[in-house]
Amino acid sequence: MAELRHSSSIGGRATPSPRKRDDVTSPLSSDNHPLHDDDDGGRDRYPRDRFRSLFSNHFQLLDESARFYSNNFKILLLLISVLVFAGIFSVYSVISRLNAPYLCKKDGITLHCPRVKEPPSLWENPLSTTTSWKPCAERRIGAISDLPEANETNGYIFIHAEGGLNQQRIAICNAVAVAKIMNATLILPVLKQDQIWKDQTKFEDIFDVDHFIDYLKDDVQIVRDIPSWFTDKSELFTSIRRTVKNIPKYAPAQFYIDNVLPRIKEKKIMALKPFVDRLGYDNVPQEINRLRCRVNYHALKFLPEIDDMAEQLVARMRNRTGSPNPFMALHLRFEKGMVGLSFCDFVGTRAEKALMGLYRLKEWPRRFKDGSHLWPLALQKRKEGRCPLEPGEVAVMLRAMGYPKETQIYVASGQVYGGQNRMAPLRNMFPNLVTKEELTTKDELDGFRKHVTSLAALDFLVCLKSDVFVMTHGGNFAKLIIGARRYMGHRQKSIKPDKGLLSKSLGDPYMGWATFVEDVVMTHQTRTGLPEATFPNYDIWENPLTPCMCKA
Repeated sequence: MAELRHSSSIGGRATPSPRKRDDVTSPLSSDNHPLHDDDDGGRDRYPRDRFRSLFSNHFQLLDESARFYSNNFKILLLLISVLVFAGIFSVYSVISRLNAPYLCKKDGITLHCPRVKEPPSLWENPLSTTTSWKPCAERRIGAISDLPEANETNGYIFIHAEGGLNQQRIAICNAVAVAKIMNATLILPVLKQDQIWKDQTKFEDIFDVDHFIDYLKDDVQIVRDIPSWFTDKSELFTSIRRTVKNIPKYAPAQFYIDNVLPRIKEKKIMALKPFVDRLGYDNVPQEINRLRCRVNYHALKFLPEIDDMAEQLVARMRNRTGSPNPFMALHLRFEKGMVGLSFCDFVGTRAEKALMGLYRLKEWPRRFKDGSHLWPLALQKRKEGRCPLEPGEVAVMLRAMGYPKETQIYVASGQVYGGQNRMAPLRNMFPNLVTKEELTTKDELDGFRKHVTSLAALDFLVCLKSDVFVMTHGGNFAKLIIGARRYMGHRQKSIKPDKGLLSKSLGDPYMGWATFVEDVVMTHQTRTGLPEATFPNYDIWENPLTPCMCKA
């Protein structure tokens, strides 16, 4: 074809057109081309012109044929390109489907997901996003106490701090705030035995009482025990006349002034019950919210032996490989009680599902009924991201974020529902996964086992000091950890998974691994404990920004 295009072009340039040839040989053109005297020359000239004419027509046909085939060739090439592109796209789609996140290469109960390039901000938030706020709820240096004299107090209030360690912590902070609102004296709160934890821990078994009272001496009067002049102490625990019971949830400060304070002035000493979430956030003075932060982040200190043991655990996590390394703390909420209470459906055998149904019927008979309504409810809750993440789902999420197999992970958790089989996908994908029991000797922990709350305090402190904290479900523990890490400067990453996104992505059979990774990374860029504006009813325990932090 190249040779043909070359020959036709030469012929085109060497041969004049037929019209021009006739003009040249015409007798009327004698001025341009005079007749030759030689007869042979005259005889030879006309056959030569006829030959040239035929030769020119032949090459003209060839040139038109070449253009025709050239155009067809371009069309054919375009069609081939379209087909090749479609083929490549089809192959990519097939590969993407085969590499869907829930189809990470599976070997028995082990998942093998592709490795993701580690982003530069894997272990901490970017400095540029964390320097605009500073904590400012600390003790007021040089401030004049506005407390009334001891004999001028409006009365005494007494509370039972119920629930686990972190619910008790919130109740104590609220109790101090309520005492301040009413200018009342606070009797050191009692940590009520929880029905689940079965713990008999007292305030002084877990917190430094002297520091607590001394730190708050300019804010609220706190006494260790019920006043001696009140002889019938048992009445305080049992008498309805000595108990304020009709306090609404998230009550405003004015409610206490209008409804509770008159009874305290009359009776001189009153118990407040119940006292979980009985003080609001946006309907109290900002100074009261700041006081609650002062209690939470400064006044409530664990005993020195708890602090020391936690520091040892942190040091061991950082040096497990023989050289300093960052570590992650994972609060894995997948205990039997949490799974049952969630009323979500999880992967398992028929026998496991039947046993869980019996467990729910026993613990929550009014909600369980006959169980027929639970399946659509479970689907809806999962779609809305209200179900606890399974260990395997956590593993896939962390791998998508870029955390490598070598990541050191401290697990703060109770007994995981499903045992080792349920933990296998997470443990196999991240083998450097340990608990406090694996980091310590039996003798080291024996001193803490007599108080379950002490063990929870160790988990709390290790999670607080970790380089990255990851929660898997809501609750006071995760809420307080995230809030405290924000209060310390927002630099430490505190990952709060978008469970709705994960549920949607892991349930999509056409979601490819690369797309899944992109969605996870982009979505969680703003879910790492960065400064976040507060809004009404957003509790200060998870986000202490506005009332408890100031512009740097």
